Amino acid sequence: MIVVMKPGASKEQVQHVIDLVREYGLKEHPIYGTDRTVIAAIGDKRSVDKSAIENAPMVEKIVPILAPYKMASTEVKQERSRIAVGPEKFPLGGRKVGVVAGPCAVENADQIFRTAEAVRQAGCIGLRGGAYKPRTSPYSFQGLREEGLKLLSEARKRTGLAVFTEVVSVETVEQVCEHADVLQIGARNMQHYALLEAVGEAKKPVLLKRGLSSQLDEWLLAAEYIINAGNPNVILCERGIRTYEEYVRNTLPLAAVAELHERTHLPVLVDPSHGTGHAHLVPAMCRASVAAGADGLIVECHCDPEHALSDGAQSITPAALMQLMPSLRKIAQAIGREM
Repeated sequence: MIVVMKPGASKEQVQHVIDLVREYGLKEHPIYGTDRTVIAAIGDKRSVDKSAIENAPMVEKIVPILAPYKMASTEVKQERSRIAVGPEKFPLGGRKVGVVAGPCAVENADQIFRTAEAVRQAGCIGLRGGAYKPRTSPYSFQGLREEGLKLLSEARKRTGLAVFTEVVSVETVEQVCEHADVLQIGARNMQHYALLEAVGEAKKPVLLKRGLSSQLDEWLLAAEYIINAGNPNVILCERGIRTYEEYVRNTLPLAAVAELHERTHLPVLVDPSHGTGHAHLVPAMCRASVAAGADGLIVECHCDPEHALSDGAQSITPAALMQLMPSLRKIAQAIGREM
């Protein structure tokens, strides 16, 4: 349920309601808005009559939360969340649209530094790059791991870009946090609940990718695990779903962007690289994603895609990225946003 406080409620009155929520055996999640404060009370105490909280001073009303995902729902927070990322504190989820680009995997120093500089020059806000790579085949390149993380850190120092990189296990969360600005949960791990709780305790922003065949409710409930663990800074990433089609690696359902803006206050990014699997389709899907209302893009970009150790077929070149950015700015401006 949601406890809506009246405008002008004092800190002491809000704390009194929080104390009541705890007495009922529920977990409180206060949300401080510009006009008023609301307190989400989460738990499964059906036998307890919680309506008496409405009698507390400066409580306006109590509203049940109908969505199964409580804290991620627009029922709890209608104002869109803005999540600051990287050294420049770029606000994902605000009026601006951010682009993150970089290789699927960090391969060596020259590759990641060259790509990072090209990404910076193109006007992107973040650098993506996998140090740990969960691959379908055990014989595929698994990433440079700790060495890759150190190279990403150095790339951030050189360019000022926010570093987005994947964490694949509970054991490596702390290590990745030392080097990354945003922790990425890949599609394969969307329902790795222990990992979701671990990044929820880490306090770094989390990019949560949609599972290979997951429905929106399942995806939002995965986000709920992270938020419930104490981390409200969740960024959703639509990366396409598995269907019967064969002309693409995955089918990119851009209607999900608009639907998510109806259901959740969390920022929504789109990954057109995994969403198509083919570099020639990426620019068009980037433009379509911005037009659909995406808060940002995360794109695979490689200086030499033909020799990439992973996902070369879906990686655009720095030249293609540079050519793409002006058209994205025009589309953003046309729908009342900016880059």
